[in-house]
Amino acid sequence: MRFVSTLAAMLLVTPALADEFTPALQSYMETEISGWANAPEIVAAIKAQNETNSDLTQAEIDALDQTWRANVGDPSNPLLAPVLSGALAESLRTRVEASMGEITEVFVMDEHGLNVAASAVTSDMWQGDEAKFQETYGKGAGAFHISEVELDESTQQYQGQISLTINDPDSGEPIGALTVGVDAESLL
Repeated sequence: MRFVSTLAAMLLVTPALADEFTPALQSYMETEISGWANAPEIVAAIKAQNETNSDLTQAEIDALDQTWRANVGDPSNPLLAPVLSGALAESLRTRVEASMGEITEVFVMDEHGLNVAASAVTSDMWQGDEAKFQETYGKGAGAFHISEVELDESTQQYQGQISLTINDPDSGEPIGALTVGVDAESLL
């Protein structure tokens, strides 16, 4: 707990220190994430949800997001349960556990920025209005985004988020995005 308080104080007093985490996060992405980010089960789940949600309007996306936010405390809710259960969600939780505390969360998004699967509940369902989606899927194949280290609302840990575009392996076209939260302490 003392480390977290010290880290928080350092980030508040020295904003430049937050940028010191960027090279470490990029290195973590290259060595620990890029090898599995386009795993067949991730690609298949995104493709399936893209097909199901192909005709969603922005009003419908906003309504889904509001319903998600209203039910964050109930993982058995019919909107949250499919994202938090199933083979892909379990696979994401296994990756979090195998990281031995380095990874705090993982979630996968479709072409709209809606959650497909998550290792744990996220604070909202629609990521499409956030840099983690706009700077990845919105920029195309090969794009990635590394956030500043900050206190994450969902995990209540100081973390940086590494987000990257997920591509269709056959066409090379972007189909969605993936975000991995990395514990700031593990980067030091």
